[in-house]
Amino acid sequence: MISVQSITKEFRTQSDSLSTIKNFFLTSEKNKGFRALNNVSFQVNSGEVVGIIGKNGAGKSTLLQLICGTLKPTMGEIIVNGKIGALLELGAGFHPEFTGMENIYLSGATMGFSKKEIERKASDIIEFSGIDNFVKKPVRTYSSGMLMRLAFSIATSVKPEILIIDEVLSVGDQEFSRKCLNRILELKHSGTTILFCSHSIYQVEALCDRAIWLDRGEIKKMGETKPVTTAYNEELLLKNIQTADAFSLIEQSKNKLARTHFGEIHFLKNGESIKNHAIF
Repeated sequence: MISVQSITKEFRTQSDSLSTIKNFFLTSEKNKGFRALNNVSFQVNSGEVVGIIGKNGAGKSTLLQLICGTLKPTMGEIIVNGKIGALLELGAGFHPEFTGMENIYLSGATMGFSKKEIERKASDIIEFSGIDNFVKKPVRTYSSGMLMRLAFSIATSVKPEILIIDEVLSVGDQEFSRKCLNRILELKHSGTTILFCSHSIYQVEALCDRAIWLDRGEIKKMGETKPVTTAYNEELLLKNIQTADAFSLIEQSKNKLARTHFGEIHFLKNGESIKNHAIF
């Protein structure tokens, strides 16, 4: 359903026309821009659920935007076979001045569905989202949780062939998050191909057949979900331990420096008078 072939994505920052002219003639490292993804390749089969994990800045959102077609790759090719339902970021694809109902029709049309198809689904979308009293109000008046409810309801109620979710289930209440996970499981069992990006390793392990770990724009590990998430968690734990050790060394160095200049350090207990200790 999805084939990602040697994808590289670079972003260039050009503040003015002079910078543009200069960058055209100069090829220094400074002018090469930022490489968000570097030579990424993988395939997703029909009906498969694949999790995308990695720290912030690893390239996860960029990859999903490339697959959805909202960004174009600098190099490489992406082939997608099927209609995509996507939740990339809150409010993406919504017109802020349109009502919830108007945005249902707008989003459905951009996904390639006819007006009649959307009409048949509209009541289900509203019921699942739980925003009945706000559906006739502009979405600019919605909270982030309401935006997520509406976006998720639209993307999943029309039964897309491919569903792409980019870390939006963390917004909103716990009850609706459970409804979302149940809906994703229903789509999974019905054969929908799903790309699921989340910082919740628990959700990835519960939903996904395979996982892809992105690190600094490259695939660090890919395969069955549990081995990939275990390796990812182990690295996070190791880095946390190293960070804690670094802070401990800093504190030790600060105390040693203080003793060098001021002599032995005395720590007062709660309620103890400072008169018991010589300061000078």
